[in-house]
Amino acid sequence: MSYFTKRYHPPGTPPGTLTQHETASKTPPVISLIDYTANEFTETKLVSFSDCIPYLQTESNTWIHVQGDPDTEQLLALGELFGLHNLSLEDILNTGQRPKVDSFDEQLFIIMSLPVLTGKHVQIQQVSLFVGHNYVISFHRGGTSPFEQIRKRMQKRSSKARLHHADYLMYTLIDAIIDEGFPVLEEFGDLIELLEEELLESPDKTTLRTLHELKRELIVLRRMLWPQREVLNTLIRDEHPSIQPGTYVYLRDCYDHTIQIMDLIESYRDMSASMLDIYLSSVSNRMNEIMKVLTVIATIFIPLTFITSLYGMNFNNPDSPWAMPELHWYFGYPMIWLIIIFATISMILFFKNKKWF
Repeated sequence: MSYFTKRYHPPGTPPGTLTQHETASKTPPVISLIDYTANEFTETKLVSFSDCIPYLQTESNTWIHVQGDPDTEQLLALGELFGLHNLSLEDILNTGQRPKVDSFDEQLFIIMSLPVLTGKHVQIQQVSLFVGHNYVISFHRGGTSPFEQIRKRMQKRSSKARLHHADYLMYTLIDAIIDEGFPVLEEFGDLIELLEEELLESPDKTTLRTLHELKRELIVLRRMLWPQREVLNTLIRDEHPSIQPGTYVYLRDCYDHTIQIMDLIESYRDMSASMLDIYLSSVSNRMNEIMKVLTVIATIFIPLTFITSLYGMNFNNPDSPWAMPELHWYFGYPMIWLIIIFATISMILFFKNKKWF
């Protein structure tokens, strides 16, 4: 599965070498810039990263968001402008990284996992953040930005992000990424409820296949979202000059959200494992019910078969005392039918009294 793979450079390539991985569908990058203070707000599109230099020379806060697949030349130019480490730039080029936080002298580099539900399958998209004293640089591959609602809120003068430093914007972006896990898990919760009803009513091979797919998707979520707890724990525990003291309380709230998400994932994993046991029990009970009905039918017909086979021997010899006198009775045939009906009704009543069916 692509979720569990990471693209490496060929053997012998020095660490931090920026080599772009060729993809079948590459999205051209769109560079947007938001420069803001409590009273001023500027939003624009950048042709190149060098266009942001005038904004960085002011006391305002700057948010640069790169939506799409940046090429090597663009990242090198960005790294030279902001003093970004080549290893961090390499992690941006080669997505699929484990969530982590790297601390530099005046800068933080953060990788987060964004869960996106497409149909019944989860895609884990990488979001990368560089956080400095008065700037945040975010990267996300794809055609749609996950921060559109944040951008719209910042256009309002009453936005809290505009009243704080760039570290509060970092918290806002991280919080948006983490909270994307809740609607995904809500969909899985609805699927689990449907599977539970299906397991109790009429489980089949389709149910079993859906159950295995659910377990696989939960494993993917757990693998990529579990490290985000450590990312938040590191941000809270280790002091950094880019993070203001008042921002730590908000980061602790994000940490609580990661715990809630992991608790939900673990609960759903346990429920999916128990549902597999329920499926096996349902199939076994269904087979037992079928075998019980067949056994009752066979048991009812055993004495009837004995009676009909006994009188099918036709030992009709008038000179022998051991001949079958019933063969010459005038009401012999109706009498046999009465015996058969009486035996059948008696056994059915006996089985019902014993609650065997």
